[in-house]
Amino acid sequence: MKTTKYPIVLSIAGSDSSGGAGIQADLKAASALGTYAATAITAVTVQNTLGVSEVHPVPPQVVVGQVQAVMDDLHPDALKTGMLYSKEIISALCGFLRSMPHLPPLVCDPVMVSTSGHKLLQDDAIQSMVKELFPLSSLITPNLPEAETVLGRSVQTPEEMETAARKLLCCGCKAVLLKGGHLSGGRMADYLLTDAGESKWFEAERTKTSNTHGTGCSLSSAIAALLAQGFSTVEAVEKAKAYITQAIEAGAEVETGGGHGPVNHFFAPIPLIKRPINTP
Repeated sequence: MKTTKYPIVLSIAGSDSSGGAGIQADLKAASALGTYAATAITAVTVQNTLGVSEVHPVPPQVVVGQVQAVMDDLHPDALKTGMLYSKEIISALCGFLRSMPHLPPLVCDPVMVSTSGHKLLQDDAIQSMVKELFPLSSLITPNLPEAETVLGRSVQTPEEMETAARKLLCCGCKAVLLKGGHLSGGRMADYLLTDAGESKWFEAERTKTSNTHGTGCSLSSAIAALLAQGFSTVEAVEKAKAYITQAIEAGAEVETGGGHGPVNHFFAPIPLIKRPINTP
């Protein structure tokens, strides 16, 4: 008789052929933190550490079919969305998610542009994401350029980040983690704000490295993995931030390709966690 199960995360995102970002990074981050990762692929990209050369979206009904197949059988404890590419995929996915009687915690990484500068979300899909997906999200994790695109205003200082987070929270999500990696200076600063009024700054020294490919994907997947284990939003963000900081540091001096290399997801992997089936 089966008496235990793994915490399960479902990542709904694009595939990165170089393995550093997208679905591949999501699998690595979730696995490194002791959870079982399932996937629904939204697009196949042709890319390496130097950049993205092609994007081939998956038909919306196939995206939803993948999600439904996993939801019906594996019953994930948390969801994560990454590259969704088109308004058709977003609308189809959100229609399915709204039909669910119980939606697990959902982390939305509003991926718009790759590290190398290639557009990964069509312009006419941005409002669909804001209006349809953000209200379903337990947490959104935009970087500063993504926040500026959504809000139509500059976000360049810590004070402007706090204002932007409040504006983004009004879109209907339960929490915002605004990533400040694009701020100038030697320190990284991310700002978390929840609809319960909790707020927290997360600061760390900036690691000197070009190996930052997939950091946003990895961070959001790490948060989802920790939410799947039952941590609160604040706890999950704090632990995931510590994980990604160490993963960047561990991979900083490693050469993988000629461009933006990946982080070291498995610097200290946690074995798959087992818990009683009847435990929430």
